[in-house]
Amino acid sequence: MKIAILTSGILPVPAVQGGAVENLIDFYLEYNDRHMLHDITVYSVYNKHAVSRPELRSDVNHYRFIRTKTLAAKVRRRLLHAVSRNEYYNYHIEYYLDRAIKDIRRCHYDIIIMENRPGYAMKVRANSDAKLILHLHNDLLNNTTRLCEDIRNTLSGVICVSNYIAKRVLTIDTTAGNPVTVYNGIDLKTFSPSHDGKTKRSVLGLSDDDFVLIFSGRINHDKGIDQLIDAMIRLHEHSRIKLIIIGSSFFGNVDNKDDNFITQLKKKAGSIEDRIIFTGFIPYNQVPDYLHAADAAVIPSVWDDPFPTTVLEAQAVGLPIITTDRGGIPEEVGSANAIITPTGDGFVAGLADAIYRLYANADLRKRMGEASLERSVLFAKERFAEDFFNAIAQSIR
Repeated sequence: MKIAILTSGILPVPAVQGGAVENLIDFYLEYNDRHMLHDITVYSVYNKHAVSRPELRSDVNHYRFIRTKTLAAKVRRRLLHAVSRNEYYNYHIEYYLDRAIKDIRRCHYDIIIMENRPGYAMKVRANSDAKLILHLHNDLLNNTTRLCEDIRNTLSGVICVSNYIAKRVLTIDTTAGNPVTVYNGIDLKTFSPSHDGKTKRSVLGLSDDDFVLIFSGRINHDKGIDQLIDAMIRLHEHSRIKLIIIGSSFFGNVDNKDDNFITQLKKKAGSIEDRIIFTGFIPYNQVPDYLHAADAAVIPSVWDDPFPTTVLEAQAVGLPIITTDRGGIPEEVGSANAIITPTGDGFVAGLADAIYRLYANADLRKRMGEASLERSVLFAKERFAEDFFNAIAQSIR
């Protein structure tokens, strides 16, 4: 089949700037290249590093880059914004979509896959008779979504990253078929146990005797990092408990000095600043090195996180996990490898208790780490890609 991929319109594919959605696109494109299943064209925003990647030499995957940051693009964006009304997204994203559609009109695609952008559906349908499939990573299509019934009835299929997201789609009163869940995958070769997992510790000023926790992800209120620091403060008497915080407020190399929330976090952590390391943004290919330096991972999301890949990454390197009962997270872990802490009243105390429980029990950490490794094979990128293409076939029957 001839397939087009519409990306988010923000980050490039290949995923040279990271992004969970973009990495997943890379995974199924890699699988398609290896098995030569379909003729796929990806519409990506331009990035000078992306256009030189070896992936572009594929015989079955094709990349069309849309320049969104040139002077001409800025002028066209402004013009588009001036003449358009009731656009679904901001004019930066709508400009990307407008340019992609101009090319789509010239091509005949059997299927168009929209990555996490339900708002593309109506405009794409007006310009193509291809079957439309939405790959939904976030809670963006439910009974409160603008034009939800029109969008849902336009789609031939919805592929969701978790049953939680699928249930949210089903809140829409429509005769459209049921969504399909395809769990995300990760590269188990990149995220694997290390035989020399403590080498990063000396670089970070940590000792082999420290009990090291790690948080990885975007740093904002929803991710529960504020409450995690509160839990660390509760454990101030246990000086060997250390925390590595990987990430910034957005993708890319953001200057954390200018981020108000991160500044507030650092101020809050002032009394235990020698026990918390803020690394800032770390390139994705370096994240495993930091995970290998840790004894346990904490993913303390306080929102309904759909299916965070940070959980899968920690699991794959064999770390015990402390996390919450929100969104799709309980679908990722099991009782053998994770301590699931309910959010709400008593959340900080629950986090602190879970941390101390792992800190005080090396045997429990070992058992949970082994269980994480066993569970990680369920989320291999090859399994994800195979299930993804099977779900596409199922959706268009």
